[in-house]
Amino acid sequence: MPVTKQQKSDILKDLIEQMKAAKSVIFADYQGLTVKDVKNLRKQLKEKGVKFQVAKRTLFNIAAKETGYGELPDEVIQGPVGAAFSMEDQMAAASLIYKFAKKNKNLKLRGALFDGRVLSIAETKVLATMPSKEELIGKLLYLIKYPIQGFHGVLNNTVAGFVRALNAIAEQKGKAA
Repeated sequence: MPVTKQQKSDILKDLIEQMKAAKSVIFADYQGLTVKDVKNLRKQLKEKGVKFQVAKRTLFNIAAKETGYGELPDEVIQGPVGAAFSMEDQMAAASLIYKFAKKNKNLKLRGALFDGRVLSIAETKVLATMPSKEELIGKLLYLIKYPIQGFHGVLNNTVAGFVRALNAIAEQKGKAA
């Protein structure tokens, strides 16, 4: 059953609102995925606060123009394309789709709208493989803590060695007396 003009208008409004609200939008070619696979993907994305929507390429293009991204390149909206809208974590959609695509070869990253610009397929793959914000914070804290921990260990061993030497001297004097 064909989509009416009113339904297209509603879909377009929804796409524009989501693109404005989203921290990032990841486009993926889902051709060849089974219904079960798509449901599984949507479930995984929803758990991370990401909404996956399928629409016509022309509607994605119009929505991108309306939100200030300009016309999307053909490589981004080639084939049957869906968009994952990350509302909370900028990296969530890219990393989840990338991980899902590793297991299911029918899903392919196509590009992204990220930080006010359109990313190519290669840039989107780099984005998808980057560590999450929490991982980066953890690594930074480790890097800050490591030198202090090492310095503490050196000082502690020096003091402990001094105390052991004093104990040994006290024991020798106790035996001699």
